[in-house]
Amino acid sequence: MIEQIKTWDEELFLWLNSFHTDSLDAVAFQLSQTLVWVPFYAVLIYFIYRVEPKASWWVFGGIALTILISDQVTSAFMKPFFERLRPCHDERWDEVIHNYGRCGGLFGFASSHAANTFGLALFLNLKMRGKLQFLPWLFLWAAVISYTRIYLGVHYPADVLVGAVVGLLAALLSWILVVFIKREILKILLK
Repeated sequence: MIEQIKTWDEELFLWLNSFHTDSLDAVAFQLSQTLVWVPFYAVLIYFIYRVEPKASWWVFGGIALTILISDQVTSAFMKPFFERLRPCHDERWDEVIHNYGRCGGLFGFASSHAANTFGLALFLNLKMRGKLQFLPWLFLWAAVISYTRIYLGVHYPADVLVGAVVGLLAALLSWILVVFIKREILKILLK
C-alpha cells in the first residue's frame, strides 16, 4: 500500500511539475524565499500590535512556538528519519523534472515551508479570530508558497501535504498552550 501511495505521489508530482513557464520560474523561486516576505511580516506585526497592543506578545510568542515546533518536527526529526530524497536529488528524475534555483538539503519529507506557513495561518486565525478580517487569506498564501515547492522541483505533493498537517497540528498545540498558560497566569495574578 505504501508503495502504491508513493507511486501516485510521484506521478502527481511529475504532472504538477510539468506546468511551468520560464517567465514564472523566478517569481516562484522568489515567493519561496523568506527575505521577500519581510515587508508582509512587518505589516502583520503592525496589525497584530494595533489590534492587541497589550497582549500582542502572547500572539508573537504563539507564532514563535508554532514555527519552532513545526520547523523542528519537519527539519530535525522527519527529514533525517524518513530520508526521502527530494525530487531534484533523485537521479531518476534527471532531465525529466523542472528544477529552478537551489535544490536544498538532501531530504524533503516533510516540507518545512508548508509546515511553517500553514502553522502561521492557523495560529493567527485561532488567536486573532474576529479581530483581523483578512486572516483567512493566509491559508491561500500558505497554499501558494507550498505549491511553489512542487513547481520548483524540490518537494513531492505528499511532502507538502504532510508538512501542512504538521504545521496545523503545531498551531493547534501552540494555541492551546498559549490559552492555557495565559489563563493560569491570570489566575495567579488575580489571587
